[in-house]
Amino acid sequence: MPYYIYKITAGPTALVKTLEKLEQHDSFKEAKARARTMRASIGAGDDHQIKVMFADTELEAEEKLMEKREAPILREWEK
Repeated sequence: MPYYIYKITAGPTALVKTLEKLEQHDSFKEAKARARTMRASIGAGDDHQIKVMFADTELEAEEKLMEKREAPILREWEK
């Protein structure tokens, strides 16, 4: 399965995101290195994120990125 690199920009609400597929790689090592390079080039005023997603297809990757995920519960000792 390939690794997809996406640029994620926040939309008008928390549920709406704009996804733009930037690249596709066959190995995690390549995708991770490329994503780190892209993140390092993001300026202070930019309001987007770069994420790597592992999925069978582009559609599946985009569905996973659009999922609403609950914030993790922090335990007292984790603060």
